[in-house]
Amino acid sequence: MKLREKFYNKLDKTITDWMADNAIKILRISLGLIFLWFGVLKFFPGVSSAEGIATKTISVLTFGFFQPAVSIFILAAWETLIGLGLLFNKFLRETLFLLFFQMIGTITPLFFFPHETFTHFPIVPTLEGQYIIKNLILISAGLAIGATVRGGRIISEPIKQK
Repeated sequence: MKLREKFYNKLDKTITDWMADNAIKILRISLGLIFLWFGVLKFFPGVSSAEGIATKTISVLTFGFFQPAVSIFILAAWETLIGLGLLFNKFLRETLFLLFFQMIGTITPLFFFPHETFTHFPIVPTLEGQYIIKNLILISAGLAIGATVRGGRIISEPIKQK
């Protein structure tokens, strides 16, 4: 094996091992920051760009039980709790349950308000629609994190079969 090839393989293994060792932690922290940031924004009326569609969706889901000022506060607290749970790696199962339950509500505007989330249903989303559709990656991140709550981890090399 050539020296250059050995160097490349050693560097590649080092980088891949580092990614395997740190990917879930970085993913969890990143997801936590997003939820904390967006959650805190909702505590301030008129600041979150998602406030209008969020309160409208919650109103439909709860048959008008919650007024917008109350529902946005509950959503703000909910998202902030998710963010803190992820950031501090505490109550992860419960945090992920809250995340997945919240994501169900987040996706519903695509079906409840297609005239607001698509310019041409179901192919061309509006900016709000794109904002909602990107939540698929947040759900996927939650699934990846959830796969490790029992001590699982990412490995950089395949397990060799005997």
